[in-house]
Amino acid sequence: MKLIRFGAEGQEKPGVIINDKWYDVSHLVTDYNEAFFAGNAINELQTAIEKGGLTEVDQNIRLGAALARPSKLICVGLNYKDHAHETGAAIPAEPILFFKATSAIVGPNDDLIIPKNSKKTDWEVELAFVIGKKASYVSEEEALSHIAGYILHNDYSEREFQLERNGQWVKGKSCDTFAPLGPFIATPDEIEDVHNLKLWLTVNGKKVQDGSTANLIFNIPFLVSYISQFMTLLPGDVITTGTPAGVGLGMKPEPWYLKEGDVIELGIDGLGVSKQHVKAYQKV
Repeated sequence: MKLIRFGAEGQEKPGVIINDKWYDVSHLVTDYNEAFFAGNAINELQTAIEKGGLTEVDQNIRLGAALARPSKLICVGLNYKDHAHETGAAIPAEPILFFKATSAIVGPNDDLIIPKNSKKTDWEVELAFVIGKKASYVSEEEALSHIAGYILHNDYSEREFQLERNGQWVKGKSCDTFAPLGPFIATPDEIEDVHNLKLWLTVNGKKVQDGSTANLIFNIPFLVSYISQFMTLLPGDVITTGTPAGVGLGMKPEPWYLKEGDVIELGIDGLGVSKQHVKAYQKV
């Protein structure tokens, strides 16, 4: 099943994609939030859908983030060897974890707003997954049973804020619009092999990232188990698994960062495509 949320910002309704058509399920589900993922709602929703009677949605409407704001958005840094190499970092012996503020979450095709005083806003295509069952001290063997689905994420980063302003990476990761999620959440049955997915990103039509989840340093069962040793993962929490080589920071002979007017497009096999237009910060 593919889960979407559609409508104006702050007024999104839950929906599903069936045979490339969008359908409203707001009469069946309040929202794709912690309460939804905590129960048996996905199976119940599937059963209800099979009975028919859904209203089709015009695909010209805006897509919101594919889930309501989660309790946590946890990021894994330097989880591809080629990305670690291009940034001059050592291959981590254990996963590098940091948080991204959930206020950064936006729809998959919403504009990217370059933060005030930013000079080094960068892109990162990533596979993310959504927790579907509370996880605390879980084993790798049981880890996949705690996943509700998979989702495309662009982990935008302001490199000066992240690397040159002292402290943790969160400052460079959490600016508004820095976490477009979607277009949809794909339940695990939609993905044949999550560890063999192509992921790519273009800037103004030029392909700059072209990788595969086969090259993850720490795979998804390991990440679920590892992270759950340090914190309880709640239904609806998002974990994003890192990016392959090709970010602006690693460009040669010199870094390449985003500017107003740029267009970023990205995708992952089975998880769709998103597109963001870059705009400069303007005080409202």
